[in-house]
Amino acid sequence: MYHYQSCGLNTIYLVNGYHEIETPYGKAVSIDDVEGLDRAIAHSLITYKARITGSEFRFLRKYLGLSQAKLALLLGNNEQAIALWEKKSNIPQWATNMLRKLVSEHLGDNKTLMEIINHFNNLDKIEYDEFMRFEDLNNQWKIAA
Repeated sequence: MYHYQSCGLNTIYLVNGYHEIETPYGKAVSIDDVEGLDRAIAHSLITYKARITGSEFRFLRKYLGLSQAKLALLLGNNEQAIALWEKKSNIPQWATNMLRKLVSEHLGDNKTLMEIINHFNNLDKIEYDEFMRFEDLNNQWKIAA
């Protein structure tokens, strides 16, 4: 398994879908369909994790292509608050819910905000593995069983 850290998360491992290559500077890893992998990670974070960390919040913000200032504007807050949430993982639940909804819409999910919030509230009762493993199945990234 490959520990995929270049996305900014320390909990992501790849079962397959990558290749080690030799470069003039040593070994490197080439990942098949990085955009698809990022999409799968984003989907997994908003679907399976009851509480997200500051680094996961940052990943989702960057996945949407938003700066801290732009997300702050969308959430009716200030840039410093976003920076602190990402640094200290002290994210208000309302901000997490809104970011999840933005990501959900970006992924093409048509659930209402209430459906999403109810789903996340039920996740509080579910235990999940600290690490997330992904595999490329028929050219589509999925969370590994």
